Amino acid sequence: MEKRHLGNSGLEVSALGLGCMGLSFSYGPAVEVKEGIKLIRAAVDSGVTFFDTAEVYGPYTNEELVGEALSSVRDQVVIATKFGFKFENGKQAGLDSSPQNIRNVVEASLQRLRTDRIDLLYQHRVDPSVPIEEVAGAVRELILEGKVKYFGLSEAGVQVIRRAHAVQPVAAVQSEYSLWWREPEAEILPTLEELGIGFVPFSPLGKGFLTGKIDETTAFDPTDFRNSVPRFSEENRKANQAFVELLGRIAAQIKATPAQVALAWLLAQKPWIVPIPGTTKIHRLEENLASVAVEITKDNLREIESASSEIEARGARYSEAAQKMINR
Repeated sequence: MEKRHLGNSGLEVSALGLGCMGLSFSYGPAVEVKEGIKLIRAAVDSGVTFFDTAEVYGPYTNEELVGEALSSVRDQVVIATKFGFKFENGKQAGLDSSPQNIRNVVEASLQRLRTDRIDLLYQHRVDPSVPIEEVAGAVRELILEGKVKYFGLSEAGVQVIRRAHAVQPVAAVQSEYSLWWREPEAEILPTLEELGIGFVPFSPLGKGFLTGKIDETTAFDPTDFRNSVPRFSEENRKANQAFVELLGRIAAQIKATPAQVALAWLLAQKPWIVPIPGTTKIHRLEENLASVAVEITKDNLREIESASSEIEARGARYSEAAQKMINR
């Protein structure tokens, strides 16, 4: 597996990571623990060294799964997790990036992950009630204590990134980015390039949509969060098929799959971009990882750029409630 550096931080990871959330959370029922372990270890065997989780995934159960799966190869991998929520009766109940909560979360995450350090610790969502300088300072203390190695931000805006970076260098910013959500290109990516910060796109396959396996007739499990996402309404799925058709055309030209083209397109944007597609199926894992070897030409990229500029993505990417948690 090709390796990449997340900006100038010195943090080296596989060119594709594995987003582990869907094994436990959001996309229908959680997988059986043994099946989740099997998939994560298959990723390790295929050269993946970068694994993404968070306390809120479950809550807590995803960190436990990742910790168990990676305990035997701990020194060979990079584990990223996140803080930033508060919980009541085991359920998410708003934001909390207070320094004391950050410390409490890290101590608990270390136990669940069966490790003595967190390689990359993200603030999951910006907390408007806590100055980002205090957040960065709290993480800086944990880095000095050896409990955390690198600091990251998720769904943060440009000014937050700059203010945090001035206190404790930010190794990576994680936000949604794919062919059908290109907002980061306007301000986030230029800022990260200027500051030498890596970028970790989540939902690089559009929450599964860009694989071509979802259309307006697809029925999701009742517990699947996509049921509440406007972009996944039946009407919007039908309209957004134009993106899948574009990827399919390119895929046919270069003998790849739409998912592989979507990931190869992301990898071609910047050498410090590391997508973290998730899956519950080993054959999909193998398909995704093969995208690193897909040869996407400048002509392919120009065709994608030209054609996609004529397509408008339909529907908001989050429910109204989830959108309120993003404070840029």
